Amino acid sequence: MRAQATLKTHAALFDGMSQALGLDLQEEAIAGHLQFDEISEAVLRCQRCAHPLQCSARLAQGERGLAEAPDYCRNRDLLGYLQERTP
Repeated sequence: MRAQATLKTHAALFDGMSQALGLDLQEEAIAGHLQFDEISEAVLRCQRCAHPLQCSARLAQGERGLAEAPDYCRNRDLLGYLQERTP
């Protein structure tokens, strides 16, 4: 049960960071820019991050319109790629 809660937490962090960058993961998947297995892999990468509290605090402050993911983000490259593809 704890593992499931951890996955949900990191799924929310990944989605929150995506939204803060102006991305909609569902739209990215529908458009074919992101496969569902890539989302799963991104959540697992997020789970291995050493900075979930920092990320959570940033997102809790309502940060939106970020230019890029923080340096410590394990999904920084993926999110940057998606930002480049989004008009």
